[in-house]
Amino acid sequence: MFSRRKYSGYSPEQCPSPEKGQDGVFESGFAALENPAFPLFSDVEDNCEAGLSSYFETSMRKKWTRRHYIDLFAGPGKCVCRKTGTVYLGSPLLALTTKYPFTDYVFVDSDPENIVALQERGEALSASARIQFIVDDANRVAEEIVQRLHRAPSLNLAFLDPDGLEELRWKTVATLAKIERLDLIIHYSQMGLTRTMPQAYESEGETIVDSFFGDREWRKIYGEYCRKEESFLHRQLMDHYKSKLKELGYKETYRDDEVGAEPLMRNEKNAPLYRLLFASKHPLGLKFWEKVISRDAHGQRRLF
Repeated sequence: MFSRRKYSGYSPEQCPSPEKGQDGVFESGFAALENPAFPLFSDVEDNCEAGLSSYFETSMRKKWTRRHYIDLFAGPGKCVCRKTGTVYLGSPLLALTTKYPFTDYVFVDSDPENIVALQERGEALSASARIQFIVDDANRVAEEIVQRLHRAPSLNLAFLDPDGLEELRWKTVATLAKIERLDLIIHYSQMGLTRTMPQAYESEGETIVDSFFGDREWRKIYGEYCRKEESFLHRQLMDHYKSKLKELGYKETYRDDEVGAEPLMRNEKNAPLYRLLFASKHPLGLKFWEKVISRDAHGQRRLF
């Protein structure tokens, strides 16, 4: 697996510049933009995303001549730990710098400055001519991506990792599922839901929690389990979310208590932040994911 590449010795306002960073990714102008990162879970998330990209590309590049990587919340391409100043490669650059890159990339972000930074960082890479950059709301642009890839003879991977609970709607996931061969890595915002559900549960109107789950069924689950242990509540909610993915044609994934299939990211206080859910329409995709999550940040196989 690939571990996240780090840059030490820079303040949060700096990046390797003015020409190329240590990874050969161009730096100038807007490329100084970085998103904040938490050091305790950054390696875990990147290992999952980069590791799956590695398996995806290494195993499938001979079978599929076209392979698309879609990032709906791409950001500027790098993340910085505000506490240490360590700079990390974000998901777009990790996908661009795998041993066997994808043939095509779609990077979406609602912030024009993020896209400018990402464009500058990608210009130095051989895959730059095969990148489509889109400045738009991810939920609005999903249908455009589907129209492009719906019946294309390609294998596709989408990374849905928003900054906040309100940014990813269920209808966007359902729209993307129209693409025939599309695997998904989905950000499940455990802390965001924990904070938002009490008020949303009391609201009669449409809430961001309703939009995330795509229904009001979560309210029944919350009403039944909200007084029990938080982890048990989220187990029921994730099972509900996964059941909806199954209705879209995705194979049933393993439960967390079986193989640890939903990596949990924590903050510096060890509080749960979010999990990564994987969904594939083919059993082989689930085997790849199991291989990825069975290894730690140093590439060693986990015992549990």
